Amino acid sequence: MQKIHVLRINHRPFRDKRITTHVALTARAFGASSILIDQKDEELENTVKKVNKNFGGSFIIETGIEAKKYVSNYRGTVVHLTMYGESLNKIVPELKMSFQENDMLVVVGASKVPPAFFEKSHYNVSVTNQPISEVSALAIFLDRLFDGSELEESFSGRLRIVPTQRGKKVDWIPDREECTALLKEEGSNERILTHVEKVSELALMIGKLCNADLGIIEAGSLLHDIGRTKTNGIRHAVEGAEILRKKNVSQIIVNIVERHTGAGITKDEAMELGLPDRDLMPLTLEEKIVAQADNLVSGNETITLDQTVENYRKKGLFKAAQRIIDLQNELNSRCGIDIDAIIKNLENLRKG
Repeated sequence: MQKIHVLRINHRPFRDKRITTHVALTARAFGASSILIDQKDEELENTVKKVNKNFGGSFIIETGIEAKKYVSNYRGTVVHLTMYGESLNKIVPELKMSFQENDMLVVVGASKVPPAFFEKSHYNVSVTNQPISEVSALAIFLDRLFDGSELEESFSGRLRIVPTQRGKKVDWIPDREECTALLKEEGSNERILTHVEKVSELALMIGKLCNADLGIIEAGSLLHDIGRTKTNGIRHAVEGAEILRKKNVSQIIVNIVERHTGAGITKDEAMELGLPDRDLMPLTLEEKIVAQADNLVSGNETITLDQTVENYRKKGLFKAAQRIIDLQNELNSRCGIDIDAIIKNLENLRKG
């Protein structure tokens, strides 16, 4: 897919920092891949990078760009937003056709734009011929170009806004550092910390090949055994889920922790085991990946599916063993992978 890059020219750090920040955030939220700014501004870079860390995405910011040289060397379509340009309504079909074949650079000025940018641009485009904020102009332009599809883009950040009719709801998906802190707060020993790191390593490798949400997988795999700080028995998963609920961790992660035992526990089995009277089977792709990664890590060593199944059968857990086989087959088929081959590759990487 082609990419949109935004070039901010004539940025004055002492005067334009707030409005340029808004230009950058608008570019990020409305589908652009990066913003390039002509004046060096490390504070602005840090602000945008912090947004990326908290709310996700791979949006790139670079400051200190030689704007004229960049435009001259750009291999793609250059669009300059100006109130003096051609009407966006008239030109947008042509722009869409161009964007199907070429990356696009959108030039947004902070003050009076030198004539060279008018001359070097393939299109000088006016959202309206009336005075308007460059933030509004950029948002409208990108929305027309993408036909609103950019608003459906998913950002896999540690903070995720949950749409609600009233009030505010934010899901917290802890990052790796926060997960480690949570584990240590609950008194996790070295055995637990080493095990969850190994599970996380394998789960992330599987997740990448399955195009799963890696932020969710990382948090879920690192926290899946937090309940072992309370008990090493069958209740450790539900105990872990309860710990995370009290800490206001996202329900998405709570579900991974609660449903990770084996390949899941049915409602009838849960009742027999004295667990909560509900189904504890993994449902989402991320839940299934973490559960299976845990099945394939014994202590701090990865093992094959055959070894895992043999261990379960020795304990007389034949139904659970079959569910683990079925889960691995499902993931292999769904993602077009061979998890046992992934384990072999992982072992080879560890050996150097």
